[in-house]
Amino acid sequence: MAAQLNGAPVPNGGTDSSAAMHATNGLAPPKISDLDGKAPAPSDWANYFCTYAYLYHQKDMLEDHKRTGAYYQAVMQNRRQFEGKVVLDVGTGSGILAIFAAKAGARKVYAVEATPMAKFAQNLVEHNELGGVVEVIQGTIETVSLPEKVDIIISEWMGYFLLRESMLDSVLVARDRFLKPGGALYPSHARLYLALMRSQNTQQRVNDFQGAMEGWADFAQDMRHFYGVDMNCLDNSYRREQKEYYLETSAWADIHPSQLLGPACCFKEYDLLHVTLEELAAPLQEKLRLDVLDGGPVEGLVGFFDVQFRGSPQNPADFPVSLSTAPDPTGATHWGQQTFCLHPPIDCAPGDAVEGSIRITRKKENHRLMQVIIDHKVTGSSLIAQASPQRTSLYHIE
Repeated sequence: MAAQLNGAPVPNGGTDSSAAMHATNGLAPPKISDLDGKAPAPSDWANYFCTYAYLYHQKDMLEDHKRTGAYYQAVMQNRRQFEGKVVLDVGTGSGILAIFAAKAGARKVYAVEATPMAKFAQNLVEHNELGGVVEVIQGTIETVSLPEKVDIIISEWMGYFLLRESMLDSVLVARDRFLKPGGALYPSHARLYLALMRSQNTQQRVNDFQGAMEGWADFAQDMRHFYGVDMNCLDNSYRREQKEYYLETSAWADIHPSQLLGPACCFKEYDLLHVTLEELAAPLQEKLRLDVLDGGPVEGLVGFFDVQFRGSPQNPADFPVSLSTAPDPTGATHWGQQTFCLHPPIDCAPGDAVEGSIRITRKKENHRLMQVIIDHKVTGSSLIAQASPQRTSLYHIE
């Protein structure tokens, strides 16, 4: 049986006995949401949390210098906002953000980590002689207690296309449970973008799909020839499975700006100080308009995000910092971009636009994964636009 910490199971058994790494004895605040006090399901530990319990995974994120550097700048260039303050790091991982906050002069930093990575965070904190400021707590933010409210919440919660993994839920629970009135979140805002692109990867995925179907045909023929078993009743099911995998599942990519056919459309902005859990859980549906500056074909769409560190109205950042995952000639962050292939590609002319809507929902079988539906049509005065049909494309962000 897994050990328990404040009602939450701890994988791999037990908790660290270090005096600095424990659940504090503060009183839990009143319940403010359905997630407050609710430990993650066992499947969440197996499918999500456990991946962050390994140093190699933490290393992959830390050596993304665009990511780590943006957080470092957001904290260190805004020392005045952190000096003497109480800070909560949600999902501290290796403890790096908690260490930044302590180095910036925070009076106290609570570093909460759900996985056994907490023991490595504790080692790092003590090795850097910050144990008197940083308190590592192994547990989930929905179940731990703190002895005081905090001035700042810092967290690196973003997933692919911003929302995959749904960790923002936990940050909002932390905000509602522990943030003082007038307190700040780092980052404070987040934006989602979509752009049109050309990409050889789209044709490669089409070729891979066709190759998979040819392989199935050869397999079915062999089954009939060698074993007398007719597999044809499974043809359509296999086709649907392979089509979803190759043509309807988004893919990580490092897109160069030269592949974009026009400016990106910012279709959603979140003010993290005010967005609610209910808003976040509801389907996200927004209109799109993507202008075409360079003629088609449009072989796919590329999705990415940015976050801003602006502080709060009562305690604004002296030096606002932005972290972007947009296509960049110097290379991608570890998030890269999510690409959505269009098969067949869309023809368009310079001056046209692709208009429609995007709908993002959480998957019922796993709320940390997403489903994206994009309705789109080429509009404009060109003959291509006038002949363009309305299309609907379905994608999975796994």
